Amino acid sequence: MMERRMDTALLVLLMGHLAAALEVPLDLPQPPTITHQSPKDYIIDPRENIVIHCDAKGKPHPSFSWTRNGTHFDIDEDANVVMRPHSGTLVVDISREKADHYEGVYQCTARNKHGTAVSHNIVIRQSRSPLWSKERIKPIVVQEGVSLVLPCRPPAGLPPPIIFWMDNNFQRLPQSSRVSQSLNGDLYFSNVLREDSRNDYICYARFPHTQTIQQKQPITVKVLNQDPVDERKPTFLIPSGSSSSQTVLRGQVLELECIAEGLPTPEIFWTKVSGDLPSERTSFLYYKKNLRIVNASAADAGDYRCEAKNKLGSVHHTIHVSVKASPYWIAGAPRNLVLAPGENGVLTCRASGTPKPSITWSMNGIPIENSPPDLSRKVEDDTIIFTDIQMGSSAVYQCNVSNGHGYLMANAFVNVLSEAPRVLTPANKVYQVIKNHRARIDCAFFGSPIPKITWFKDSRSSTLDGDPYIQHDNGTLEIHTAQARNSGKYTCAARNMLGIYENHVYLEVKEPTRILRQPEYKVVQRGRSVVFECKVKHDPTLVPTMTWLKDDGELPDDDRLIVDSDSLTITDVTESDGGVYTCVMNTTLDHDSASAELTVVERPDPPTDLELTDQKKRSVQLTWTPGDEHNSPIQKFLIQYEDSLHHRGHWHNLTEVPGTRTTAHLKLSPYVHYTFRVLALNAMGFSRPSFPSRMFKTEPAGPDENPKDVEGFGTEHDNLVISWKPLTGLQSNGPGLRYRVMWRQKAVESDWSTVTVSNNSRFVVSGTPTFVPYELKVQAVNDHGVGPEPAIARGYSGEDLPVAAPENVQLVVLNSTLAEVHWDPVPHKLIRGHLKGYKVYYWKERSLHKHNPYHMEKLILMFSGNHSRGMVPGLHPFSLYSFNVRVYNGKGEGPVSPTQQFETPEGVPGAPTSLIVTNSNLDTLTLEWSPPHDRKGRITGYTLKYQPVNNSNELGPVEELALLANETSVTLPNLKYSTRYKFYLNAKTIRGEGPAISQEAVTIVDEGSTQSSHPIAQPPPRRPPNEALPVSPFGNVSSSVGEEGALISWEYWGPEKNVYVEYIVENSEGEQEWQKEPVNGSQNVVLKGLKGGLSYRVRLVAKGHHDQPLHHSEELLVTVPAVASRQVDIATQGWFIGLMCAIALLILILLIICFIQRNKGGKYPVKEKEDAHTDPEFQPMKEDDCTFGEYSDNEDHKPLKGSRTPSNGTVKRDDSDDSLVDYGEGGDGQFNEDGSFIGQYSGKSGSRDTAVGHESSEAPSPINAMNSLNSFV
Repeated sequence: MMERRMDTALLVLLMGHLAAALEVPLDLPQPPTITHQSPKDYIIDPRENIVIHCDAKGKPHPSFSWTRNGTHFDIDEDANVVMRPHSGTLVVDISREKADHYEGVYQCTARNKHGTAVSHNIVIRQSRSPLWSKERIKPIVVQEGVSLVLPCRPPAGLPPPIIFWMDNNFQRLPQSSRVSQSLNGDLYFSNVLREDSRNDYICYARFPHTQTIQQKQPITVKVLNQDPVDERKPTFLIPSGSSSSQTVLRGQVLELECIAEGLPTPEIFWTKVSGDLPSERTSFLYYKKNLRIVNASAADAGDYRCEAKNKLGSVHHTIHVSVKASPYWIAGAPRNLVLAPGENGVLTCRASGTPKPSITWSMNGIPIENSPPDLSRKVEDDTIIFTDIQMGSSAVYQCNVSNGHGYLMANAFVNVLSEAPRVLTPANKVYQVIKNHRARIDCAFFGSPIPKITWFKDSRSSTLDGDPYIQHDNGTLEIHTAQARNSGKYTCAARNMLGIYENHVYLEVKEPTRILRQPEYKVVQRGRSVVFECKVKHDPTLVPTMTWLKDDGELPDDDRLIVDSDSLTITDVTESDGGVYTCVMNTTLDHDSASAELTVVERPDPPTDLELTDQKKRSVQLTWTPGDEHNSPIQKFLIQYEDSLHHRGHWHNLTEVPGTRTTAHLKLSPYVHYTFRVLALNAMGFSRPSFPSRMFKTEPAGPDENPKDVEGFGTEHDNLVISWKPLTGLQSNGPGLRYRVMWRQKAVESDWSTVTVSNNSRFVVSGTPTFVPYELKVQAVNDHGVGPEPAIARGYSGEDLPVAAPENVQLVVLNSTLAEVHWDPVPHKLIRGHLKGYKVYYWKERSLHKHNPYHMEKLILMFSGNHSRGMVPGLHPFSLYSFNVRVYNGKGEGPVSPTQQFETPEGVPGAPTSLIVTNSNLDTLTLEWSPPHDRKGRITGYTLKYQPVNNSNELGPVEELALLANETSVTLPNLKYSTRYKFYLNAKTIRGEGPAISQEAVTIVDEGSTQSSHPIAQPPPRRPPNEALPVSPFGNVSSSVGEEGALISWEYWGPEKNVYVEYIVENSEGEQEWQKEPVNGSQNVVLKGLKGGLSYRVRLVAKGHHDQPLHHSEELLVTVPAVASRQVDIATQGWFIGLMCAIALLILILLIICFIQRNKGGKYPVKEKEDAHTDPEFQPMKEDDCTFGEYSDNEDHKPLKGSRTPSNGTVKRDDSDDSLVDYGEGGDGQFNEDGSFIGQYSGKSGSRDTAVGHESSEAPSPINAMNSLNSFV
């Protein structure tokens, strides 16, 4: 059968869709649907008319009929029964007939030409609250200490009454773990006391339906104290026997009860034998005598054990709980089906219960087996399958699920319609929602076949079917967290095979109403003024209304209360002004409120008339008379004492009692001279102290307690220090306080060693073994006795240094900067102390490259606890390291493990140390460079990239050359004449390329040819044209961190020209902004200035036109290690001093030549050469002021197009001269198809006519000075 049902369900899925439940508009034909009916169990009040509800809708409107006790109920024949117009609801007038005449089982039927719907059975019963039967109850006389049960036995009512016990004054009788009420209402005494004697034990029954209370005759109980009753272990009063059983229905409340008697009063404990109690659904009532589990489920079945225990023994009872279940829906009741002709559908009636329920189907109120056959309908147990349904098959189907504990009955119609789509939501409806709240835009629709709903916003560029939009099956569009950008016009389109319908609505997202400054709690004395502030912020398009309330009501009509726009002032405060004041700011969409309390009080007067009574050895009773409260209730009384024997003049807090009491039973300590005083506390504070009472002296006695915080530890390897917290004078209980100190080794069978000390809180035991466990005890002793047996504390004697080193030490190199070290832990006995952890010492012996210096700085890594492995970070690539491991305890470090060595692999090299341009000729340039200072491996070669800058300030294509590792210079032939070039050089190892260093230079002008061929270089690889572009135009994004900064590399295939890198410190979004770094056509960039010890989120961004979305790469998390910087003062370096001297000498020679030439009045050779050339790109030295033209001094500093230049022409260099950052991200910049950048410089070409001496006071670059001199000479 199960296999056949699965096949049928699969067939239905293949045949067509499952039609969803739709709300059919009432203007369309539809079978009846019952919309309201009375509950199944309907208890009526006999004093009121009976109303039996039955309402239904349908097209045409349905007619109604009723059955009573299974037969037709003819309403017309009963003058007391009226059916309401356009409804099936019955109203029974009971003024002429008793209500019980109409008790019975009723069922309503609603029918039209498309089908018949029926209600569930409605059982009408009259509520009953009978009187207690008259009885004479004899007084109950019992002996003190025995158990007692006072029966209640209330009359049976409908519904059952609520039971409680009170006295003649209508005060509830106090209950406790000794006296409690059972579930059936009886009052149980585990043992009776003399104070239980009284003559007004009254049981009350409240009937909730009629709100009446019935009273049982009072019960008199007299407790005798003639023969004392012996103490006894517990026995159960209820339930009886050792086990019982109980059944509960699923979803109801499981209540288990165990009440025991015994002396002393037993305590009840509950456990579940077969599992744990469900903590979230479990509660204990009546002092744990009642176990209550709400919403019972099958998991709550099993054995529950209650145990009653007192000091004489225990007894237990096992309750076996079975959980049954009346029928319940598994996936909800069957839903209405709306199908178009030819469609398929399914009605399901999935329910469960214990025992398993039976399922029956009816059609239009008639069992389906007796209904007319329909070839499109097939019944399979709890499912009815409709295939290729046709017009005329509309009907109402009833599903009835029942077992021995109840039943479920549901109506579901099948309505066969052919309707074009329609949207039921009003057109142009405006939805308003508060920002950051959930927004729901309705699109209630109907159509058959079921229309498909599509949402658009504003321009209808795309459908709204992704984040942040959620489209529900009912057509509603939800925005989980609405923002201002979500405001606008929304279009809902409903479409099926019969047509399309569109509806427009609008969403407005408003700012929330918020109280910025709330009123604060105020405490003020009478006659003063008080101000409550309430400053509010709200959306400017919403109309706010400010209202002040007092105690949730209107403010009193009093001129002393002044309401301003953002405050409430109360002048000349009186006691009647006390209360809670609330400011409420309302708008049409939301509101905010804040409350504060005003308390008008004064401190109370001090208590008077202190008196000591009922004086005993260790207790006394203190009574007093309260002072004036001053309109503020006294919260509590504080009782203080002075001990004139030990601390004369010092008052100490003894106890506190509620403000409603004026007496206190004080427990006292021996050997104290007490004087008492009392303070009263109300909302304003404490009163002044009362006058002291007379002195009361207590007799000395032995100590009641021993010192606390006993500890044992060692300060030397051969001693044990025993310390404790000494007793106070109040705790000494008598004169001659001293301490008996005892100790012995824990693991050795030995007697306790004992010594007695006084006036001390520690004792040192010498000559102990190193780090062995000891058991310790410290007992208080005075002249009148000894304290109780002390608890055993544990400690250790002194530690010594470990005697063994870790063994089997191994290290695994993970990458060029990280390694992992392993070792075998040192045996505990060889540590000779508390294990603190392990230390790994490591240091760099030397670099594996001969050019790098040696390093001998030792570093230490500490691993707390019992570790056997650890990571060694921050290593330098391509280096030789040494390391060892040692264990340490509280005393210090142990021996060193054998020192071992390891090598780190190669890494990415740093940038070349220098790059200079020499021998600038007409069409050649020579570049010379120095290898990187930090090679991090063996240099495998260099990559040189360069590109020209033409007269219109545009960058030409990038050329690339691969150079050998042993080369330190290269000459580039066949360059363009009189052209500026930008060069980039980086070094490579087997791990990859490092960051680049950059430089610029100009070829010398030539009178003739202006064309030349390019140096031979291969362009960068392009993406194959037939490859599909990925969702993101970025790929292979990677990062590496070096001394120069973080190198970010990527591949890019997008059409956008404006590409840049964004980065921000991790977890700082909202506090910091994303930093931008332009890349200018390259596919790598070095981020400098990142702070060590921080992690950065890095991503690439491609930006197109203003109306196009940004393209982002996946984010990288780049962590910059926190490495101590080794800064070098450049002014102390020899190469720098030499370079500065050479520059100074060169400038001096130029000045001398200029001075001589000027005196002679002749021309410079270069002047003659200039006269023969008219190229404006070549500027000579000016005769009048001996300055060079702009190009000779500052061409290297010229910014790219898009950068900002000061009005005086000064251009300062950026911190990064060796990257493409100098070329900005101007809007005119473009990329060629091969990825090269062809953007323009931003400076005007005419600016070359300005002399350098007038545009910048910045020191010229030494490289550019050399180039200028070559041009000059």
